[in-house]
Amino acid sequence: MSSVLKYIMMVTLTIITAHHAFAQTHQLEKLWETDTVVRVPESVLPDFKKGILYVSEIDGNPNAVDGKGGVAKIGLDGKVINLDFTTGLNAPKGLGRFDNELYAADLSEVVVIDINTGKVKNKIAIDSAKALNDITVDDKGIVYVSDSKTKKIHRIEKGKVSTFLTNIGGVNGLKAIGPDLYILGGQKFIKSDSKGNLTPITTLSCGGDGLEPVGNGDFLITCWSGHIFYVTADGKIETLLDIQEKKVNTADLAYDPLKHILYVPTFWGKKVMAYKLITTK
Repeated sequence: MSSVLKYIMMVTLTIITAHHAFAQTHQLEKLWETDTVVRVPESVLPDFKKGILYVSEIDGNPNAVDGKGGVAKIGLDGKVINLDFTTGLNAPKGLGRFDNELYAADLSEVVVIDINTGKVKNKIAIDSAKALNDITVDDKGIVYVSDSKTKKIHRIEKGKVSTFLTNIGGVNGLKAIGPDLYILGGQKFIKSDSKGNLTPITTLSCGGDGLEPVGNGDFLITCWSGHIFYVTADGKIETLLDIQEKKVNTADLAYDPLKHILYVPTFWGKKVMAYKLITTK
């Protein structure tokens, strides 16, 4: 064997060994699930200091203006605290928070709720909205809300509504991190800067629903169809959960980056589930 060939083989082996040494795999360990008492849960928003999960409840038709929807409170251990914390909404989906205000995307309006009492403080109508879906709030208190039917993302600053992005097919999950907005639009996972310039990250095998940062540049992403993915900062995708055949949905999740726990609402399953994210090298 020539010295050149030996050198090539040695370098190749070193690269392969290094790759396996630093490659990480992830898996989920189920911790608990509630009984089927949560009335069509779509989104989970945590308050880790108080040990509370705020859960949006559609309670019926996800497109109906029927006053049946609301927000529930569940403990981090899965025990129900109050299924009627906020009542009188229609079909609330995404939840967001800034200071003591809780925001809920409710079809054509964003409902502002006092997080201490559960009482509705204000309703911000978005005239062109048809199916408001997810909400995120940046560190300055600016609210972003997606409209899956009109393919728009709206921006609310100091109560004033403007349209931030248009023509985002299948737009759903949003997450504001610093000056950037991370977006799930159908199967596309993309990032927008503060001026609306888009950068693609990766393409999923199904329509994305919820997304949460892991804390190291990676993300956890759900598809409503029953999938949970781990997506690295450079767009690599790892399937953590596939329960599509069981007909269990995985909607807009929450994540505890310190304890590595995912909280997942199951929509028609009427449960919230908790999983531990385990990383092995």
